Amino acid sequence: MKEFLNEVWCEACFRLSPASSSDAASGKSPRNLNLRRWRRSWPPPKLPESSEAVAPRRTPVAPLLAPQASPASPRAFSRLVRPLIFTVGFTGCSFGAAAIWQYESLKSRVQTYFDELRADWLEKLRPQKRGDVRKEINQWWNSLSEGQRTVTGIITANVVVFLCWRVPSLQRSMIKYFTANPASKTLCSPMLLSTFSHFSFLHMAANMYVLWSFSSSAVSMLGREQFMAVYLSAGVVSSFASYVCKTATGRFGPSLGASGAIMTVLAAVCTKMPEAKLAIIFLPMFSFTAANALKAIVAMDTAGVVLGWRFFDHAAHLGGALFGVWYILFGHELIWKNREPFVKLWLCRPHKYTGLPFFWTPQM
Repeated sequence: MKEFLNEVWCEACFRLSPASSSDAASGKSPRNLNLRRWRRSWPPPKLPESSEAVAPRRTPVAPLLAPQASPASPRAFSRLVRPLIFTVGFTGCSFGAAAIWQYESLKSRVQTYFDELRADWLEKLRPQKRGDVRKEINQWWNSLSEGQRTVTGIITANVVVFLCWRVPSLQRSMIKYFTANPASKTLCSPMLLSTFSHFSFLHMAANMYVLWSFSSSAVSMLGREQFMAVYLSAGVVSSFASYVCKTATGRFGPSLGASGAIMTVLAAVCTKMPEAKLAIIFLPMFSFTAANALKAIVAMDTAGVVLGWRFFDHAAHLGGALFGVWYILFGHELIWKNREPFVKLWLCRPHKYTGLPFFWTPQM
């Protein structure tokens, strides 16, 4: 086979490269001269590879997507400037939106309370229907904790994105926007969208189970508004940590999954309640404290980063865990408790009808 390829290559080169006049004058065969020259130049030069490598993230994306190692260069770190700005800006906007959301929720809580009283009174006067599907759904929804109701939207978004991966016509767009890769042309938006993306059903099921299990404790500790800000920010922060590690090691490739954000939730709960007892679902007879579980997870992911393990995106896991610990120890005091100036700025925006600030608009 190699000899056949040699002949094909030499024949092509012979047709493109005529012999020199001196060789023709000497009586040597032009064809044999060209064959000998191009055989010495075999193999042919390789074409440059594309700068955008395609590889799986926190779990394998597909058998055809294999990791590719790209050489790291000092200029590669300049590509992290935009992701860094996006991480800081998105985190600030998330907490700002959460502060406004909390204020609006508190303002409407009194009106909602009276509306619920009136609805209960009308429900008693209205004849009861048996087998009302809507009523059964409402009862199931009300039986959930506030944390479980909060993460239901996150789980639904992950399921929708998982189903989109099954559509062949969407594969190119899914790889571009729902996998985070520092070697890709699209850098910023996948940092958030990839945290809602799972290619493997087992990967998604495991992550959503852990999120559902810790949701009640996390939301009761932070509140739903602050929890959503922490969760969304954690997804971007963990993706940025993955970008930094891949750029430093030169092992580029896309990754996806909610593991980094979930690690932030887990680390926050374990830091706030270190004496809580945890157990593995498959081994319920073995229990351990939350503090020991967090130490073991951080140690494993640190070893994965240092030793270059590729089964999980250990840099994203480690970045998410460290962000969760930092937020409980320092971030809550630094960010959330200083949200009052931003809320006052929201209150003083001009009314669309009166032109006066909302803070001075008379209440009807």
